[in-house]
Amino acid sequence: MSDLKISPLAPKTSPVLPELAGVRMATAQAGIKYAGRTDLLVMVFDQPTSVAGVFTTSKCSSAPVDWCRKALNSGKAAKALVVNAGNANAFTGVKGSAATDVTAKAMAVAAGCHEQEVYLASTGVIGEPLDAEKFAPLLSELTQKSDGDGWQLAAEAIMTTDTYPKLATSTFDIDGTSVTINGIAKGSGMIAPDMATMLSFVVTDAAIENELLQSLLSDLVGSTFNAITVDSDTSTSDTLMLFATGGADNEALSGGSLDQFKEELRGVLHNLSMQIVRDGEGATKEIEIHVTGAESDIAAKRIALSIANSPLVKTAVAGEDANWGRVVMAVGKAGEAADRDKLAIWFGDIRVAVAGERDPDYSEDAASDVMRRDEIKITADVGIGSGEARVWTCDLTKEYVAINGDYRS
Repeated sequence: MSDLKISPLAPKTSPVLPELAGVRMATAQAGIKYAGRTDLLVMVFDQPTSVAGVFTTSKCSSAPVDWCRKALNSGKAAKALVVNAGNANAFTGVKGSAATDVTAKAMAVAAGCHEQEVYLASTGVIGEPLDAEKFAPLLSELTQKSDGDGWQLAAEAIMTTDTYPKLATSTFDIDGTSVTINGIAKGSGMIAPDMATMLSFVVTDAAIENELLQSLLSDLVGSTFNAITVDSDTSTSDTLMLFATGGADNEALSGGSLDQFKEELRGVLHNLSMQIVRDGEGATKEIEIHVTGAESDIAAKRIALSIANSPLVKTAVAGEDANWGRVVMAVGKAGEAADRDKLAIWFGDIRVAVAGERDPDYSEDAASDVMRRDEIKITADVGIGSGEARVWTCDLTKEYVAINGDYRS
């Protein structure tokens, strides 16, 4: 667990994830960076399991991201996942590739599978060689003692600057068959779309083939993990993976059953992504940015991200200052079509600006009341089209600087 003070936005309770047919987990203290806490997770699938993944768009992607992309392209099913915290194995050159080889080979032996059926993820410090030989001998023992009741421990083992473990679950009925989706995630800083500094692993017992699983994940990531930002920095290591064990033995998903599954999956992904926002390093407030009236949905999202990533907007929220002029600035700098005299801005349900000037009924007291909330919605209506988008972020506080000023020490 993290030594950092738990975020004031943390969930009051953590869900208990049920065992899920076809997957087992185990964790260990491997001493990769942290003392006295788990930092290694092994997930083992009883049968070859369908797998899908979405990864960082960074041109400096980590060695595990490169490994996973190749494994996905091989077309093989998944049999195991190995995740370590404390070291990102990124920008580590040939040593990084060697570390992934060592880990995959050891896990393949432990799980009795092909190396390309093993998926890897690492999170932590960039540029430090990862000594995989240090924890590779643990993988066989972890595989043997793995069980289906380890979701909470799994979420804890992958944390870095997170202040709480992130878990979500949904159990629902499809055509008379009970189906479950369980998910865990980590992320707190270096969070920006495409994707965010985050790892997330979601497993369902539904039977879904690879191509459909990938289509679902790729479609849903845009409105969930790619709609959050903490600090505008895209990580080298972002990894979101979705596994389908087939343990529920359901009929093939199509039509209404596919739509239902997709909505339940969307809910789990959104839940996890919002937990990351609420655990943003030093965060005290969650911010929803809603842009309407833009030239297109793409333009709306770019404007929303311009607002969400503005240090001036985020610090104003931290200081509970209803400084709507900073939102005007962020809309104007986004590079998308906008008309100053058609722009309207709301803080919560209080319209603060309209038609190119301050709202004639503007009340500083009413706007300030909104800014004192833990959850704040900022709406900007550009007024020139039908494009719409929502993104989520958090405020920027002195604690963010403190956490990142001594991250490696």
